[in-house]
Amino acid sequence: MPNTIIIERLEFRGRCGVTVEERTKPQPLAIDVELQQSAVSLNPADDLRSTIDYAVVARRLVEVGTAGECHLLETLAERLLQMLFDEFPLERAKLWLRKLHPPIDQRTTSVGVTLERTRDMQCVHHADHAPARFLIEQWPRLPRGTVLDVAAGDGRHALYLASRGYRVDAIDRDAAALERLEASARSRGYDTITTRVIDLESPAPHKPDLGKEQYDVILVFFYLYRPLFPLLHAALKPGGMLVYETFTIDHHLHYQHPKRREFCLAPNELLGLASGLRIVHYDEGSHPDHRTARANYTARLIACKPIEGFFS
Repeated sequence: MPNTIIIERLEFRGRCGVTVEERTKPQPLAIDVELQQSAVSLNPADDLRSTIDYAVVARRLVEVGTAGECHLLETLAERLLQMLFDEFPLERAKLWLRKLHPPIDQRTTSVGVTLERTRDMQCVHHADHAPARFLIEQWPRLPRGTVLDVAAGDGRHALYLASRGYRVDAIDRDAAALERLEASARSRGYDTITTRVIDLESPAPHKPDLGKEQYDVILVFFYLYRPLFPLLHAALKPGGMLVYETFTIDHHLHYQHPKRREFCLAPNELLGLASGLRIVHYDEGSHPDHRTARANYTARLIACKPIEGFFS
């Protein structure tokens, strides 16, 4: 069963209010939170590293709550909730934020707002930055350790796994996108994401160097460059997993996207490209996309690099 951590009446002074006067002078606010920890992140050992440190949660709530100003309690509550999901291995969070001395004539103890969401609901609520549904569903089966996020772009997957405690090496040829990722990581207090500008399609003798047996997990989402697969295989540690999802030819036929057919997978082609790895999960077909109103036609794969003596 997942753990539940409760912090009651965490008080601080913040600048939140519709009027300039409310925002100019910090006023007393209070937060109650109820946090349900991810069951897969629990460790039976009596070790603080195996659970959520409520002292760190309290400190971060106060830091975010006192940083800057906002007009609405709802805005500040959303900001706090997003931080909780970004920085801690939670499955569910309930938050009650209130003003202890609200500027109203009637006598009251406080006025406030409550928010309650699961991690998946939070990802959908912030859909533009949400990771792929396939990663959300499958991450509990991934090994812990270091991740290579290939063609990372703005880093929605890198940020998601960093929030789960992974170290992430994000690579892309778009320097501006990686700069945005770095800014997002800094704003969320992540120091476990590194970025590298690299052209993955450079011809010989300037092929990209992804290392040898360096990564516990390699992610590739919505990017296809077939000559890259031998490098991906080599970069995986024994027992490491490749997580891959991209468009099939059906997506091109339905939506004329991608525009060029060669950027789409043929039926079962991804299985062949992953040859030599042990297939843990594979499917292809129509999959809902919570960022758009339409379904994506994709192939989705998780494959494990054999450990000598185990998967032979």
